[in-house]
Amino acid sequence: MAQRLAGAAAEPANGGTLASAASDGATTAERRWLLERVDDGAVVQLYADGFEKLPREQRLLCWHLCEAAIAGRDIYLDQRHRDGVVLRDLVEETLVALRAIGARWQDDARAAGADEADLTALADLRRYARLLWLHSGPYHQITSRKFTLRCAPAAFARLVERAAQRGAKLPLRAGETRDALLARLAPLLFDATHEPMVTCKDPPPGKDLLTASANNLYGPDVTLADLAGFEERHALNSRLAKGPDGKLVEQVWRAGFDHLVPPGLYAAPIGRIVAHLEAAIPFATPRMARALGTLIRWYRTGEEADFRDYCIAWVADQESPVDTVNGFIEVYVDPRGVKGTWQAMVSIDDPARMEQIRQFATHAQWFEDRMPIEPAYRKPQVKGISAKAIEVVIEVGDCGPMTPIGVNLPNPQDLREQYGSKSVSLGNVVEAYEKSAPEASRREFCFDDAEAARSKQWKALCAALTTNMHEVIGHASGRSAPGLAGDPAVHLKECYSALEEARADLVALCFIGDPKLVELGLLDDPRAAQLAEYEAYTRNALTQLNRVKEGDTLEEDHMRNRQLVVQWIRRHAAAIEERCRDGKTFWCVVDQDAWHAGACRLLREVQRIKSEGDYAAGKALVDEYGRRFDPRLRDEVVARFAALDLPSYSGFVQPELVAVRDASGALVDARITYPCDLETQMLRFSGRLPRAG
Repeated sequence: MAQRLAGAAAEPANGGTLASAASDGATTAERRWLLERVDDGAVVQLYADGFEKLPREQRLLCWHLCEAAIAGRDIYLDQRHRDGVVLRDLVEETLVALRAIGARWQDDARAAGADEADLTALADLRRYARLLWLHSGPYHQITSRKFTLRCAPAAFARLVERAAQRGAKLPLRAGETRDALLARLAPLLFDATHEPMVTCKDPPPGKDLLTASANNLYGPDVTLADLAGFEERHALNSRLAKGPDGKLVEQVWRAGFDHLVPPGLYAAPIGRIVAHLEAAIPFATPRMARALGTLIRWYRTGEEADFRDYCIAWVADQESPVDTVNGFIEVYVDPRGVKGTWQAMVSIDDPARMEQIRQFATHAQWFEDRMPIEPAYRKPQVKGISAKAIEVVIEVGDCGPMTPIGVNLPNPQDLREQYGSKSVSLGNVVEAYEKSAPEASRREFCFDDAEAARSKQWKALCAALTTNMHEVIGHASGRSAPGLAGDPAVHLKECYSALEEARADLVALCFIGDPKLVELGLLDDPRAAQLAEYEAYTRNALTQLNRVKEGDTLEEDHMRNRQLVVQWIRRHAAAIEERCRDGKTFWCVVDQDAWHAGACRLLREVQRIKSEGDYAAGKALVDEYGRRFDPRLRDEVVARFAALDLPSYSGFVQPELVAVRDASGALVDARITYPCDLETQMLRFSGRLPRAG
């Protein structure tokens, strides 16, 4: 949908970006990129070199927008689980009180009275805390599955007791004891079978999509049957719960507006978001100021009409060098695909990477007219596509620390068709992936030296091209059938996100070898690039299994999308051959023309499904090709990654903006810093460590 995630194995590129002068005095080659490993995750520092080149007014604009982003980060934590914020607070308070932070945490913890048994439990708690921070709660951001503490409950209870003795502010309910708090959270902390998935689109017997999912977008006793005949006024930005009379009520996330609109969920944090957005307006361009004004109104009222006004104003602002996305945007966490999760991103233009993505926006009509889909489902006039390469300054909520590499918004189909969309490629995120990924991750799943050489030569360029095409001419393409009432997402329900991601990927895969890319100066050998990309995409469907350590189903929509495309082509085109060597499985592209033809056939069908809102066909496609995998093959892939000690995903430490104040304390400027420490950043964001400025 709006966000394109990086591939599973984070294959490195060929160093396609030249080392440049870095704002911290080092070249990009000398910088710290890979900071630490947590289980099979990598923690990577993100850099934004363009910030210091901005005029002072734009630096101040960024500062206010970043403060607005930080102000709302607990909303997403709460949306992913009803005890997400409580759990985070308990873990952080315990670590800080026992001095279990920083490079010398063991010495400091001993000084705080910890014995060797405590140190072992603290080490596991530090591991668990990093996972909580990376995944915004106790569920894996990609696989939806719960991770747990490994230490014994009694050992954790001793840590909490000693932390309380040292002044830790435990997140107790009114009248709740420490033991009662620990008993309440014990199943979440230690039992992997209790509420095992944050989003479950394949519920077990006796459950439905809502009761099998642990997220907090619905009350724990709300079922799909309860929604029958219920009309949602605030579908995107509300939580559905049952009132005292057993009837459904919408609990809206909003700040409230004078005496006319009562405050809703998280009114105080949303009020702080609004205050920072208001402070940003004097530094914004006129069009951006209008967009921020409509966003503020939406945050106050929570009304869908105000959200649509915001989307229209935001799309109309296509020139501002600073931009932000802030609100309830993506629907991946909701198994129904309706409720939006909160996120915030602040970005600046990246002129050095801008030309490629703008070429696709400029020539979007050319690509639209040649889509291998029914002509009736092509747009006769592509409107308002804005395409940029950007550098991220901060991402929180549903887009950070786990971050996409490309974004296309707004999501509603009618707004895209009438007003256009913005597509962005996150250049500094892509660079950080490249700089931090080990070489072995490429070679392990390439069948021979020739395939590995093609990957090394073409990976960086093809990744940029396909990401840009996915966002600009993928998500922004196509239209609904004339007789379809409402947004296709409403008709395709839980299948929509996976199908939409597959559709956007297929657009890129169909055009990656087109001579038009040579004409535009983007490629010099489209045939070679096409083969390299088809090989990389096929490998990705195999290597992504490393992320799912248990079970035999995929829940995350981007993973379903990639598997759907590759498995459909494996079955319907003589393009991919499974080969084995030395007990290892390889998926090899043996006919790139057949691969291309299969991708075009599949795109035609996926576009038809979307345009017509054909739920039955869409569900059949996802169920048959995108949902299940062979657990024996997964076990092999996991073992191969483990043998090479390769990460399967990355999370990012964000740049931090520091306020510069004059003698009176007035804000006069902002500078950028790079903490290179996930722990420090998370504790600063939550107020448990001081923030500079």
